[in-house]
Amino acid sequence: MATPEQFYGTGRRKAAVARVFLRPGEGRIVVNGKEFQVYFRGLLRAVHALQAFRETGTAGRYDVIITVAGGGPSGQADAIKLGIARALLKVNPDFRAQLKPRGLLTRDPREVERKKYGLKKARKAPQFSKR
Repeated sequence: MATPEQFYGTGRRKAAVARVFLRPGEGRIVVNGKEFQVYFRGLLRAVHALQAFRETGTAGRYDVIITVAGGGPSGQADAIKLGIARALLKVNPDFRAQLKPRGLLTRDPREVERKKYGLKKARKAPQFSKR
């Protein structure tokens, strides 16, 4: 039995890494074995993860299987957003014209700065005392 055609995209944000697989289907979205709404419960940012489908007019045309690890809910949602956009580019390279201007193909490079010794946080220093 032949496997259906499948498109793959990787998304990263902060410490989160998402592997996104698109398969022709009726629009089911599964994240780590759970339904999308169940996995992200009330997170508003998660809705933005599906923005690439709205921009390209492909909502409901593909079943999406996502494996995401690391980071928190916000970073995972943004990693999924980039992974979906990259996978849609493999479906049709002409989607670049819709995705690029909206920043959906750009990886957000911001990471947490490490804590330095002698400081309380990455940049916050203890209060100076003259005596």
